[in-house]
Amino acid sequence: MELRAALRSTGAVRQFTDQPVDDQLLFALLDDARFAPSGGNRQAWRVIVVRDPGRRRVLRDLYLDAWHDYVAHRLAGLVPFSPLASEGDRQVALDKRDAAIRLSSRDGFAETLDEVPVMLVVCADLGALAATDRDLDRYQIAGGASVYPFVWNILLAAHERDLGGVITTVALRHEPSVQAALAIPETFAVAAIVALGYPRRRVTRLNRQPVAEFTTVDDFHGAPFTI
Repeated sequence: MELRAALRSTGAVRQFTDQPVDDQLLFALLDDARFAPSGGNRQAWRVIVVRDPGRRRVLRDLYLDAWHDYVAHRLAGLVPFSPLASEGDRQVALDKRDAAIRLSSRDGFAETLDEVPVMLVVCADLGALAATDRDLDRYQIAGGASVYPFVWNILLAAHERDLGGVITTVALRHEPSVQAALAIPETFAVAAIVALGYPRRRVTRLNRQPVAEFTTVDDFHGAPFTI
């Protein structure tokens, strides 16, 4: 697939056919994804291919519990788990949790996560991350730059092979339990769960803001960058 086409058509896929993904194909896409950039070329990622049905169900249950919280925020008109949320926002979202549970669908992605053709859990070696914002008095984000390009490369490599998938971080709300289920050391953070498979339908067009909506000249409030 031509690079520009891949960049413009690799959307999130959460519904898959029953067709299994061959191990050789999965190995090949991970073999391509590993060339992602990372701080100091330390390649701080670790990938777990989760196959055991029992462990998959544990991850599904943890994910689903956190998903109810996510939906509750949406029902409250809030950005789920925003770092800028107030205690009042959190309480408003909590009050919507029962409503979120009632909206649960038996065939939803969260409810059937254990059935996805491929489940990858991507971990980040905390000792290998150059978290340059570590000491700032705000939510930390910089360390992810050494892991998430690799995770995105997985989706690009999958798309090139007619697979689809999604990067999801919802289960991180219960990270200690995820670590326990997969024997992940405390020195590793859980960066994402990636679901892969053959899509039930192909995404042909993505909806994104135009460049001038998110790019300015000289300062944050500068003129929109356009041509």
